[in-house]
Amino acid sequence: MSTNPRQLTGIVISDKANKTITVKIERKVKHPTYGKIMTRSTKVHAHDELNSAKIGDLVTVQECRPLSKSKTWMLLSDISNKADVSRDTSVSTDSADLVEGDQS
Repeated sequence: MSTNPRQLTGIVISDKANKTITVKIERKVKHPTYGKIMTRSTKVHAHDELNSAKIGDLVTVQECRPLSKSKTWMLLSDISNKADVSRDTSVSTDSADLVEGDQS
């Protein structure tokens, strides 16, 4: 295996399998003749040990040794899931302040 494995960012499109997610990775390429910028996508299966990623999450996956016939990537970080949690905590503290203000 390489000492500097590839890391790609994509969106989770399936989390139905146990400890496995399917990630859609999009890239933009220029058409060789016409020059139009096109979007090409690749689906990869990645290992998710904790089953933490959900459909729609923006995740970073890293290349690793083959874990099964089709799984050669592993989940490195879950980008959008952490952002959602930080937004939820700010909302809950604001609502707690409102409740305290109503009582006094």
